[in-house]
Amino acid sequence: MQLMKRIMVALACLVLGLQAGLVTSFAAGDASSKSSSQASQSNDIGFSVAAKIPSNQLDQHQSYFDLKMTPGRQQKIQTTIYNVTNAEIKVQTAIHTAYTNGNGIIEYVTPAKSFDPSLKYRMSQLTTIDGPKTVTIPANGSKVVTATIKIPKAAFNGVVLGGWYFKRVSNKVTGHVKGSMNIANQYSYVIGLKYTMGKLPAPQLKLDTVTAGMQNYRRGIFPQLRNVSAVIVPKLTLKAKLTSKNSGKVVKTFSQKDVQLAPNSVYKVPILTGTNRLQAGTYHVHLVAQNQDHRWVFDKDFVISTAAADKYNQASVDNSGINVGWFILFGALGMLIVGLIGVLIFLKIRKRRRA
Repeated sequence: MQLMKRIMVALACLVLGLQAGLVTSFAAGDASSKSSSQASQSNDIGFSVAAKIPSNQLDQHQSYFDLKMTPGRQQKIQTTIYNVTNAEIKVQTAIHTAYTNGNGIIEYVTPAKSFDPSLKYRMSQLTTIDGPKTVTIPANGSKVVTATIKIPKAAFNGVVLGGWYFKRVSNKVTGHVKGSMNIANQYSYVIGLKYTMGKLPAPQLKLDTVTAGMQNYRRGIFPQLRNVSAVIVPKLTLKAKLTSKNSGKVVKTFSQKDVQLAPNSVYKVPILTGTNRLQAGTYHVHLVAQNQDHRWVFDKDFVISTAAADKYNQASVDNSGINVGWFILFGALGMLIVGLIGVLIFLKIRKRRRA
């Protein structure tokens, strides 16, 4: 009984630690971001970052790099990393190109696997980090990291968007059991990078292919909405209606608010079908995208093949009503319990040997 009580107490502590460990903080975001001059410091995260704002900053009140650039310009930018702990830490840095993720949000943290063909310049091509990609910051100290911007000489109108990513890599562990795996917590910040050149073009959206597919193991229909212009398209409201060409019946409606499209990116609109299985056939999608200043209307026929319907119906977690989030959580808790039992048994055996 005493052993089980110790296990439950330790498990509760580990769960709280797990929640604290899965933290990603943002020092900046899209064009409408509002943040303080320095990223909020947290002893849990152990470090913070602050951009050194240069003279060609368009908005001096923003804490991210909102720079006016010209063809052929070369410039160095700097960020200070502050270590707020009593121990030396290591931080990895990287430059990421912004894109629109599967939730309709501009993504700065996770690197893109592919880019829209309309993207002329990637932020990771225009901006490179000087020196090592991993830096060591002394206890209660700071370090300045530098990146170099090189803008091509060819004329360009629009915005290039990305983020300067900082990830702490910690090797600190609370214990070690022979043969076990130690898990290192990882924490991160990202400072936005926004370069504006020439005149901003008018936003232009296009509807590309419409296909059946999956998102987070859930089946659905995915119209590919492309922003082929070099500007951010903010605060979009999307409304879609899927109609069967065979029966003429509306089979699915969809709406989403506050969608943000990164420049020259594609958003795979997730029209998930839930417990309704995909049916092979010919369909029509009517999609309306609008914000305060613009409105786009798209109509397109598409086909769901028998092979695609069978593939995604079989693989979807909607078939069993499983909540994938709970599945992952319970799996993680199970691993924690097994690890705790191993640690406590090890400590008990060691205590007996010493006695």
